[in-house]
Amino acid sequence: MPSRESPERAIEILVERGYSACEIDFESGFWMDYPFAERLGELARESDIALSVHAPLFGFMGHLEASGRKFTSAVGALDRSAGIVAASGAELVVFHPGFLLGRSREDAIGAVVEQLGTLRERLAGKDRAVPFGIEVMGRVRDLGSVDDVVEISRRVDWVRPVLDFAHMHATSDGAFLEARPFAEALELVDAVLEPEAPFHIHFSDIAFANRNETKHLPYGEGTLRADPLRDALAGFERPATVISESPDEESSQAIRSVFTSVRGASSASRAS
Repeated sequence: MPSRESPERAIEILVERGYSACEIDFESGFWMDYPFAERLGELARESDIALSVHAPLFGFMGHLEASGRKFTSAVGALDRSAGIVAASGAELVVFHPGFLLGRSREDAIGAVVEQLGTLRERLAGKDRAVPFGIEVMGRVRDLGSVDDVVEISRRVDWVRPVLDFAHMHATSDGAFLEARPFAEALELVDAVLEPEAPFHIHFSDIAFANRNETKHLPYGEGTLRADPLRDALAGFERPATVISESPDEESSQAIRSVFTSVRGASSASRAS
């Protein structure tokens, strides 16, 4: 969100910069109240800007025990994130899948699925049963591969995979250089998404070592490029929302231009 001053100023800046999507970042904590979210959603709809919410980093499921302070804090964070989505009319809550914590991958996935069920009961009672998106992570030996998030989404029909191609480029040791690996990942997600849901994608250039992400880079300093993603998306009827997680505005604009220069004003691909 380019401004926390007011919803009006935030949307004004997004429009000025040519964006048609924006992810509200609560990774480090909540800064927006519900009236702010309601007004932001009204203005975003008027300007045809798609909103999403990124939950705080500690808001993950799959804890070793579904009790205690950490689990309670995580549920509270996801609950509040869902409340902001409900107030603003945003598309979904993006959250992280958690960790293996010494378990097998299957056991960790089972814990995530079970705890998501508990969370859903709480959200339904508050009219906050909004879609969630579970993000592919950037560490090769932990929970959160594309197969992991697709499997969780397959088991939980209100959770969608969120492809983070910077993370996937890191864990594949830089394999996302042509359209094919992008298309293969999109095919996996396309198979579990409901028909009307767009692909939700995070993108930036990335530095990595030993198949683990180290930091997001200004666009062009690493080896990940948006052109093959654009070409891969062209093979699908499904629309896409692409969120830049670049460290600077120039990089986000460079990524945006890759999509808008080809697709023009079409709403089939939205970038922020």
